[in-house]
Amino acid sequence: MKKGKGAIIGYGLLGGLLGALIICGVLFGLIKSDRLSLGQSATSVSNVTYKVNSDVTKMVSDVKETVVSIINLQSGNQSLNDLLNQEGTLQAAGEGSGVIYKIEGNQAYIVTNNHVVAGADALEVLMKDGTTEKVEVVGLDTFTDLAVLKMSSEHVAKAAEFADSSKVQVGEPAIAIGSPLGSMYANSVTQGIVSAVDRTITNKTEDGELTSINAIQTDAAINPGNSGGALLNVKGQVIGINSIKIAEASVEGMGFAIPSNDVIKIIAELEKNGKIERPFLGVTPYNLFLVNAETRQQVLDLPEEVATGVVVLEVQAGSPAATAKLAVGDVIVGIDGQTVTDNVGLQTLLYQYQIGDKIKLDFYRGQDKQTATVELKARND
Repeated sequence: MKKGKGAIIGYGLLGGLLGALIICGVLFGLIKSDRLSLGQSATSVSNVTYKVNSDVTKMVSDVKETVVSIINLQSGNQSLNDLLNQEGTLQAAGEGSGVIYKIEGNQAYIVTNNHVVAGADALEVLMKDGTTEKVEVVGLDTFTDLAVLKMSSEHVAKAAEFADSSKVQVGEPAIAIGSPLGSMYANSVTQGIVSAVDRTITNKTEDGELTSINAIQTDAAINPGNSGGALLNVKGQVIGINSIKIAEASVEGMGFAIPSNDVIKIIAELEKNGKIERPFLGVTPYNLFLVNAETRQQVLDLPEEVATGVVVLEVQAGSPAATAKLAVGDVIVGIDGQTVTDNVGLQTLLYQYQIGDKIKLDFYRGQDKQTATVELKARND
């Protein structure tokens, strides 16, 4: 029995040894195979092909050259120049973007934002190929923050095409091209969607006047320097001129552009007259809905049901409003039978008229509703 038991143990040990050798051999083969495979993959390049061109990349390639960087040059410190007995030198005071929208004869026309060119002693554009060209101002409009420039068309190959912005839909792709943070990042492209249309945006002009314009809202990144650049649809058509970026720490993805249909009207008049003449009423307005009910009734002495309209905070001397004897504290509620609910509504209705038109202005003076005839004048009259 002892001999048989030892033999069994011996055979068991021999079997276990053979099994271990087999397993080690298999593992060694696998490891060797993996090492060879890893070594080969580390030195080889996979020949994987994929399509990088899309409708957007092709479109961007086609239209990029129509978007330029605009450099605002201004005189340096005049006191320092006088001290050093040297002539003033022009320095880059700011940069923005612009869109070449028309080539006519030997001239090319550019649309940009008024604030991009404000205060300039000279202007230059940086083309896509890196060359710079001198440009001159054709016309400015502080109200819409638009400006038209012109330059030699010698090195301009194409102009951008405007889309019909009334057909822009919320959710469609929007591509912004411009020079965020200046010409160092010229022709940068960002993509997003149209977040909203017909947004009413209140802005302050270079003259300090508060204005309200309709705008296209987009989440395509629009940063300082993008102002005046193009907001495009997937066909490469300009649906808006980038103008405003809400720059609050708590806000992301809210950029605004002036709709192309509005741009077309403004630049046509700027080309013709160099400025936009708008009807001028001559009051400083304030939204009545921002005034609490107690003040409306006790200070302005308005009827309880009057909760919307425009409060007159100031009447400018010699203005149409002064001629019509409007007074501080009056509340404008209508023009020619059309209701005025706020500042934007007042402004929108006024701009439907021409200089020299006479309008019927409905307003409350305390409890009394009155009507005055006002002859509209140009602001510079």
